[in-house]
Amino acid sequence: MNFFEKLKERFSKKDKPSYRKIPEEIRMSIIERACKQVSRGVFFSTVIIVASFLPVFLLTGQEGKLFHPLAYTKTFILAVDAILVLTLGPVLISLFMKGRFLPDNANPVNRFLEKLYEPVIRACIKRRWETIGVNVVALLISIPLVMGLGREFMPPLDEGSLLFMPVMMPDVSNSEAKRLLQVQDKIIKSVPEVAHVLGKAGRANSATDNSPISMVETIIMLKPSKEWRKGFTKDSVINELNAKLQIPGVTNGWTQPIINRINMLSTGIRTDVGVKVYGQNLDTIYAFAQQIKKALDGTPGVKDLYVEPITGGKYIDIVIKREEIGRYGLSIDDVNAVVEASLGGMRLSTTIEGRRRFSVNARFAQDFRNNIQSLKRLQVQTMTYGPIPLEAVADIQLNEGPPMINSENAMLRGTVLFNVRERDLGSTVQEAQQKLNKMISNMPKGYFLEWSGQYENLIRGEKTLKMIMPVVFIIIFMCMYFAFNSAKEAFFNLISIPFALIGGAYFVYIWDVNLSVAVSVGFIALFGLAVETGIVMVIYLNDAMDQLVAKKGNSSETITKEDLREYVIFGAAKRLRPKLMTVSVSLFGLVPILWSTGVGSDVMIPIVLPMIGGVLTSSTHILLVTPLIFLMQKEYELRKHGKIDVLETNH
Repeated sequence: MNFFEKLKERFSKKDKPSYRKIPEEIRMSIIERACKQVSRGVFFSTVIIVASFLPVFLLTGQEGKLFHPLAYTKTFILAVDAILVLTLGPVLISLFMKGRFLPDNANPVNRFLEKLYEPVIRACIKRRWETIGVNVVALLISIPLVMGLGREFMPPLDEGSLLFMPVMMPDVSNSEAKRLLQVQDKIIKSVPEVAHVLGKAGRANSATDNSPISMVETIIMLKPSKEWRKGFTKDSVINELNAKLQIPGVTNGWTQPIINRINMLSTGIRTDVGVKVYGQNLDTIYAFAQQIKKALDGTPGVKDLYVEPITGGKYIDIVIKREEIGRYGLSIDDVNAVVEASLGGMRLSTTIEGRRRFSVNARFAQDFRNNIQSLKRLQVQTMTYGPIPLEAVADIQLNEGPPMINSENAMLRGTVLFNVRERDLGSTVQEAQQKLNKMISNMPKGYFLEWSGQYENLIRGEKTLKMIMPVVFIIIFMCMYFAFNSAKEAFFNLISIPFALIGGAYFVYIWDVNLSVAVSVGFIALFGLAVETGIVMVIYLNDAMDQLVAKKGNSSETITKEDLREYVIFGAAKRLRPKLMTVSVSLFGLVPILWSTGVGSDVMIPIVLPMIGGVLTSSTHILLVTPLIFLMQKEYELRKHGKIDVLETNH
């Protein structure tokens, strides 16, 4: 007889163990009691998770637009889940939970987990103060780890492209800007990691693109990272490109296309950080801006430092000689018409090409207007004397002035711009502020500084989170109070939240991730998960106390410390498998994100890091420390009051 025949024979035996069928009324009553036991805790744990996301809803600006969909999705899903727990869940259990059921001790998974768990929990109870001390020390160590982390508004999202924004001198000509653009594009294309290059100089005839000719925008499409040279990162590519593009009179700037547009729309600053200088005189503002640049030069992390020019623009002043135009029989409009036609261009007509319209302008060729002497020789037609040179009726000279006048809140404004690389945003700006404090105190009346850019968003996000987090903790506490009908039980369960931060802090530190809005959202999501597992544990511990009181009564004369210890261990271990299943579901859903790649992974990884680490440590705390604290609480009640407080578990 081969193996398959033996297997067939074994399963075809008729002497299978019989079992006694439970009457339908008893089965339904058991299901009802089980649902009542866990439904209240599960419902309020869901409410707590929803409440923990309240700070995300109050975020504004970029961070709000980015994380509001996440918060809405999670809230709606959990709201429906809470309703289903109370309505559809018991119905489905009554329909499908039929047939033969094995006791918990007959389940091999349960037996394996209890064999591992029971010696550990007994050791923790035996060495209770050492167990609590280890947790407290781990918590205390995590605090300086978190405080030592860098701060940034958002993790640097890798768009797969770069935006090169060099700024030339304000008086650069069109031909020179074109030549430099071509030279820069050729140098950029020579780097092996670059796939495509597209540069633009000048501006469109619209209010949304008012950059001067001196500002160039070059979009650099990078090859996939697997095709890069060994050991190269995006910072390495930027550093190599920046070193090759050191051209006199040109200040380099590096960012990414989407981030640049977001910064421009939200803050008006095209770099990570901008120091706005407000005042009443452009020359004074520019002088202060130069002093700021000098003070910040060499600060670690400060890159692409640049003062937005508000002086140095070249202008041609044509002042009409009123006495001379009268002598020649000309008017001011006659001279202005010549200047307009020769320099600015005169609109003649509009041509229609399909659905597109193009204006037709006419002006003198560049050879007749590219220098002062040529302008002086421009011909002005008179009725009596024929054509005369423009210099006969006008003074023509080259003067300096502001290339662009920026104002904000009815005040003149200059700006010092810089990006932050190879260092976190928060510490970089903090060091920069310390360097500028002395200069700020010496500024004259009517002049002041204001920090803008991504730092402005960082401060706003931190302020919102600090304001709302105490309110969230109060809401969580109230939800747990309604779940247990006991402020004491709610308080002890709330203790699990700080210990959940331990793993989150260690994971964020190990991955070398800066604190940002994304990390804060991860910690916020962690709060709800930590409380959820704790509520389930406390429910089963109180159920064990119910069984103890039902068997031995509620008195210090009938209940011993050994009884309390054994029933606490029993309550902690009897539902170990569903507790671990809850944790495992969270981990299995989050861990794959750590190995995700592509656009968006830079933001998702900082979110899940605190959740993964926090779930691990909070679960360990809830499985080991929560029963210990519960036991110590019941021992105190038995010693002081002669009985223990027993909460109703079947609500």
